[in-house]
This record gives sequence, structure tokens and C-alpha cells, in this order.
Amino acid sequence: MKCGLVAADGAVLHRETRPTPRAAGGRAVLDALLETVVELGQKATADGHRVRAIGVVVPGIIDAETGTVVAENLAWAATPVRTELVAAVGNDVPVVLAHDVRAGGYAELRQGALKGTTNSLFLPLGTGIAAAMVIDGRLVSGDGYAGELGHSRFIHGDAAELCACGQWGCLETVASAAALARRYAARSGRIVDGSREVLELLAAGDEIAAEVWHDALNVLVDALVLYTTLVAPTRIAIGGGLVGAGETLLQPLRDGVHARLTFQREPEIVAAVLGEEAGCLGAALYAWDRIEELK
Repeated sequence: MKCGLVAADGAVLHRETRPTPRAAGGRAVLDALLETVVELGQKATADGHRVRAIGVVVPGIIDAETGTVVAENLAWAATPVRTELVAAVGNDVPVVLAHDVRAGGYAELRQGALKGTTNSLFLPLGTGIAAAMVIDGRLVSGDGYAGELGHSRFIHGDAAELCACGQWGCLETVASAAALARRYAARSGRIVDGSREVLELLAAGDEIAAEVWHDALNVLVDALVLYTTLVAPTRIAIGGGLVGAGETLLQPLRDGVHARLTFQREPEIVAAVLGEEAGCLGAALYAWDRIEELK
């Protein structure tokens, strides 16, 4: 968990990272979240600050009306996250619950690589793949369901792998950071230290790493061409762990999309700039927005 205290002008007064106890189950994850929020509030008070609002962003499907969350990777099934947060901190402080990738996209839109755009996309490539969609100047929520580009099917036939969502051939099964490491290990018989090591092997000329990387680039180009055809973004910001590959990732994506487009408006493809802090900063921005709404 990444967390911090953020002032109204966006200055980060305090930041820290805490473990997420996924192996202990959904209740343990929720308890760790509640403990973090309470202890951050105590720190703010001890440092002479007043907590005006709390922003919490999580993965999964969020029901905006009830504040419940379905998140398979946190073992949450209709978990009443907002209700539990309010019970932990009281009714005096507004609590905003939002999606982590959309929060990251909001931060990039307000202060980062998407600033100044009205139609754009934030696409973090990490353990999984999801997207924050900016259309006509607004982030699209779709009642909590929008943006799951990683669970669109791009691989068919015998090459399709089973995704954690239950579908076969999802983008996430080939192009996520986790998929790179898993697919390299399956083909080589060698366990690697995540996507980072796959990229190191790629740079060293490893043929299997090159095959796995080529597969990922191909489906990512397919996904970006489809999104561009449907929604016409002017800029696409790639984030997440894989953007650390730099131009090894970005230039082939630019070249692949350019070669495929005919009548469509071609988007800029750039690196996101806020890094791992994007989601945390987006949570803070949502919280400060809520304060303005309540004035």
C-alpha cells in the first residue's frame, strides 16, 4: 500500500509504503487498510495538520452507491469498504473511495503526461492491465466497470491462456509484467525475477526473452489500434512497471500503431510521468475535490 499526507497545493508532506497482506485473506487486507488510514490521521494531527478529507483508491469493481468492492486479487467479494472506512474514522471527515487506475489517470490528467488533453488514455502495464479513459474531458467510470482493457480478448485458438478473470486469451495474459515473467519461465524452464529480469535478458540477446517481448508488443499494438479506432485519443500515456523499458517499449508501440492506422487520428504515445505515486496523488486530488464540492 502506498500512502501519504498531501496538502491542498499538492505538496506531499509525508509518504510511506506498507505491505498488503494478501496471503492472509480479504479481511486482513481490509484491516490493514483501516489501520493505515487511522494511523496516518494520527500522524497528521501529531504534526500539526488537520485532516480535511480521506481518499482511498483500490483495484476491482467499485459500486459507487454502496461503496462495496469486488477485487479478486484482494479476496474482496462485495466487501463494504466505504462503510468500514467511515466506521473507522467517523462521520466528520469525508471519505472518497475510487479505482486505483482511474485515480492514477486523474493525476496524470491534472498534473502529468495527459495534462491539457480532452481525449486520452492512461494505460499502466504492471501486474495486471487496466486503463483510465478520458473522453471529452471527463474520466469514464461506467458505474465502476469501465477501462478493463486488460480483459479484452486478443489471443485466439491454442495460443490463448486462461486469465484470472475466467476468460481465455486476455491482453493481460500476454502483455502484463506478470505475464512476461510467467511466459518466459514456461518456455525456458528457468524461473526469473519478474519482468525486470526478462528485460535484462532481452537486452543481452536472449532469444526466448525476445519471443515473449515480441508477443507482448503485438497484442499491445492490437489493443491500442482498437482503442484509437473506437475513441480517438490524442495522447496515450503508458505507465506501470513495464514503462521502465523506455523506448524499447514505446518506439515499437508508436511504429506498430502508425503502420496499422489508415483513416484514424494518430495519438501520441508517451511515458506517464508520475510513476508509482500516480494513484496515491490521484486519491489526494479526489479528496480535495470533495472538499470543494462540500463548500
